[in-house]
Amino acid sequence: MTIEGKLMGRRTAVLSPTLEALLPRVGENIKLARLRRKITASMLAERAGMTRTTLRKIENGDSGVTFGAYASVLFCLNLEDDLLLLAKDDTLGRKLQDIGLTVPKKRVAKKQ
Repeated sequence: MTIEGKLMGRRTAVLSPTLEALLPRVGENIKLARLRRKITASMLAERAGMTRTTLRKIENGDSGVTFGAYASVLFCLNLEDDLLLLAKDDTLGRKLQDIGLTVPKKRVAKKQ
C-alpha cells in the first residue's frame, strides 16, 4: 500500500516501473485524441461524467484513476473499440499453451 493509500483509507496497486512509464503514454494518446476532435477538457469531462481534475489525471496517466473512468473517456471519444485490443494477441500465452499440447501417436494397424 502506498503512503497516499494509507492516508486516504484506500488501497492502491503497486505498479512496476514499466507500467509507471506506460500510463503517461496512454494518457498522452487520450489527450491527443481529444485535441484532434477539438473537444475541450471541460466538454469531455462533462460528457464522461467526471470532474476536470479526474480527466486531467487520466491525461497525465495517473494510476489511481479507475479503469472505468479511462473506459468512459474512450467511449466519449468514440474509441471504445480500442479496449477490445487489450490482450488480443496473447503471443506468450499461445506459446505456453502450445508447449503443453501433445500430439497423439499414430496407431499401428493390427495384423490380421
